[in-house]
Amino acid sequence: MAVEVVMPKLGMAMKEGTVSLWSKAVGDPVQKGEAIASINSEKIEMDIESPAEGTILNITVQEGQGVPPGTVICHIGDPNEKIKIDEPVAVETQLKIDEQEKPKTKESPTFPMGDRLMITPVARKMAQAANLDIEKIQGTGPGGRITKEDVQKVIEKRDSIPVNTDERIVPPQPAIESQHRIPVKGMRNIIAKRMKESLQSSAQLTLTLKVDVTDLVILQKQATETLQKHDSTKLTITDFVAKAVVLSLKEHPKMNSAYIEDNIILYESIHLGLAVALENGLVVPVIRNAENCTLRQLSNKGKELARCARDGQLPIEDMQGSTFTISNLGAFGVEHFTPILNTPETGILGIGSAYDTPLYIGEELERRTILPLSLTFDHRVLDGAPAAAFLQTLKRYLEEPITVIL
Repeated sequence: MAVEVVMPKLGMAMKEGTVSLWSKAVGDPVQKGEAIASINSEKIEMDIESPAEGTILNITVQEGQGVPPGTVICHIGDPNEKIKIDEPVAVETQLKIDEQEKPKTKESPTFPMGDRLMITPVARKMAQAANLDIEKIQGTGPGGRITKEDVQKVIEKRDSIPVNTDERIVPPQPAIESQHRIPVKGMRNIIAKRMKESLQSSAQLTLTLKVDVTDLVILQKQATETLQKHDSTKLTITDFVAKAVVLSLKEHPKMNSAYIEDNIILYESIHLGLAVALENGLVVPVIRNAENCTLRQLSNKGKELARCARDGQLPIEDMQGSTFTISNLGAFGVEHFTPILNTPETGILGIGSAYDTPLYIGEELERRTILPLSLTFDHRVLDGAPAAAFLQTLKRYLEEPITVIL
């Protein structure tokens, strides 16, 4: 009996999921646990694995199509199995078993997925690199799917054509730059819309500051060595910054706010968002009630949320409701940058790459470690002076790091 594969519910608030990519085509054999498609909803993108071994009998939801959770997106079963469903499936998505009984002709193979040309990802990349028109390549795979072997044959045939050096030399023509158009969809489409809306709906200004974290680096190493004697907790500079941000927000409550419908909403609780980069975009997991967390708890929660995000296992509920966000580009060598607000939040802090530099401490020239910080805030909520005061408070905590753990 054919097995139904349905659009999963990725979170309580999920109303619709979209198939961003089919890794398998109608007629392809699959193993249990093998990835057959990629889906996305809001900022979550994940692979769907086959629940059973068999053959893709049909595909009822096309790439780019959004459907409610629980909707059947394909069926998996035996190659000769008939499917009985309540609603008729599009003819182009059904497995045409009777085609084997039809007389073979010299016509080009049909593609069971409608107007979408069926080609393996590897074959597509090879064709693009060789500047080939994939619509002119005849596929020999299941259902007329173009394989890498098909592309390789076309490349070899093209390269084997001898060049007649006796032909008249033609003056060089202006080079036409090759282009590849990539549809903006899925997670990238959501990010694009939200970033544009953020810049258009708020008055954003960025302040930058350099903090001497020499003593903080020493304390961070000592604290990590002590904690690792008991468990695997490893404190990072970002963990200390996160705790210092929470303490600073308590002293500057207007920074822990949102501008909504001509009202400034001051939040009593601090829900700290931590931007996490993914292969195809970014997400912002949220540590709720961060004001009640110790430094160690902030560290452990932040790392667990980041791990879930990278594994595609982060519920939508854990990406909503942040009141202030931290974004870290230090690993890429970036110093100062202009992070974009996660609206309707009032502030977002950018952490840059720490570096060593000679610095006068009194009359003595010493080697010190400097951490660049960039604060973007909504000028509709507060002015430059109070935003700078928030940065100064944050600087004080980081340059006197013992106050962060007391």
